[in-house]
Amino acid sequence: MSAYIARRILLMIPTLLGILFVSFVVVQFAPGGPVERVIAQLSGADTGGTSRISGGGDFAQRAPGQVGAGGDAINSKYRGAQGLDPDFIKKLEAQFGFDKPAPERFALMVWNFARFDFGKSYFRDVSVLQLIKEKLPVSISLGLWLTLITYLISIPLGIRKAVKDGTRFDTWTSTVLVLGYAIPGFLFAILLIILFAGGSFFNWFPLRGLTSDGWSQFPWYWKIVDYFWHLTLPLIAMGLGAFTTMTFLTKNSFLDEIRKQYVMTARAKGCSEGRVLYGHVFRNAMLIVIAGFPGTFIHAFFSGSLLIETIFSLDGLGLLSFESVLNRDYPVVFGTLYIFSLVGLVINLISDLTYMWIDPRIDFEAREV
Repeated sequence: MSAYIARRILLMIPTLLGILFVSFVVVQFAPGGPVERVIAQLSGADTGGTSRISGGGDFAQRAPGQVGAGGDAINSKYRGAQGLDPDFIKKLEAQFGFDKPAPERFALMVWNFARFDFGKSYFRDVSVLQLIKEKLPVSISLGLWLTLITYLISIPLGIRKAVKDGTRFDTWTSTVLVLGYAIPGFLFAILLIILFAGGSFFNWFPLRGLTSDGWSQFPWYWKIVDYFWHLTLPLIAMGLGAFTTMTFLTKNSFLDEIRKQYVMTARAKGCSEGRVLYGHVFRNAMLIVIAGFPGTFIHAFFSGSLLIETIFSLDGLGLLSFESVLNRDYPVVFGTLYIFSLVGLVINLISDLTYMWIDPRIDFEAREV
């Protein structure tokens, strides 16, 4: 077991390096950048960002209107930089770390990330790690509650479908699940806003945030009500297609167990159907479902969070990542990518270990990693 865990942890290192390297290379060829963002804001041409840039003001006050000798060659790298002092451009590059060659910047980023030093946001006066800590509770809330609701609905429904396999109930529920899985969550979120959040019909649910103004002053019971009131529409939008996989997994697990010899033996001994189903089949069929809980949570944590958080203005990691990409805030972009990747790899390891713990017949050490 320890050897298997050690191998998996060692494999995480090249995986993380590969993810960071590919992302870093893509960013080098992507149009725009933090220097261009500041230049665009100084010239009044920027319309794409969502966060206020801080730190460019001092440069703006020192940016003369004429280009010095050799300025055209320096400024030709940046669209809209014509007419700015080349020394000002060099200071911008130094501020954002672009005065160093790309290999050196990548090596420095890897070294810092290995020590969980993600630096500071380009355009916010706060460290990346602090930003992630502030936004993490929102994303965890969405992922945790979606996972719990998925299990509470999918497991009973999957058992029922297994018992009623081939009947009209099984057919129409499968149709509904497949349709729900096919509908994009963000489109359904927009429909929910139109119907129930003051879009065109009813104004029953709030449109933004996880709590109302003055939430800290509410009685404890009203805090709970207000919290779930804000969560209702985002969870419905995210959960539309979340039940399909777990429901069919539960159904197929039960069908596989129901057909085994020990079930027929139990029935031959006169055990009731409920006793057979929940006393024998349930314990064995649920092994794979329970073992998949960590993976289900991380899937709920990631899937659709970016668009759902953006649509409902939930200040979580998804919205933070989206705004950071728009603003070319690379420390935040790479920092959140690193955290997402690391958490995903760790959760995958935990899922495999859970399988081994629940079902001793599974032995990952006996096979090549």
